[in-house]
Amino acid sequence: MANVPGSSETAPLNRQLVRKRGLDYCRKWLSCLGWNITAVARSARADFIARSGDASRSVEIKVRTLSKRNAVGLGLSLDKVMGDFWVIVNNVATPDPSFFVLLPQEVKELASRDEGGKRQYWLEQRDYEQEQFREAWERIGRGDA
Repeated sequence: MANVPGSSETAPLNRQLVRKRGLDYCRKWLSCLGWNITAVARSARADFIARSGDASRSVEIKVRTLSKRNAVGLGLSLDKVMGDFWVIVNNVATPDPSFFVLLPQEVKELASRDEGGKRQYWLEQRDYEQEQFREAWERIGRGDA
């Protein structure tokens, strides 16, 4: 069964749809907090720029989206962990996604490295699903304040 509102069954989402849904959820929340959102062309640094209503403040936001509760792949190097804030959105295939707001430095400090195979960096679910990061939009602040 397709993703029908009110349905308890959901079809698996492809990667592009998962990413789009996470970006849309994040934009919605930031817009509700008074931020004006500008998309950025596919970039390692940020997915979009949020500017305050009076244009006195802007922040670069990187969004990582997961269809369920999993670790976040960070690649072979932590050099691309940039921007002002990282928002991890998981469970986007459900009606109730979860949001975690971290600083890039926190992502780097919490990252684990797979020493076998490709030696890739990961941000494990247990590391980003901390209460201090959950729904922590106040870390970014309001765009209309």
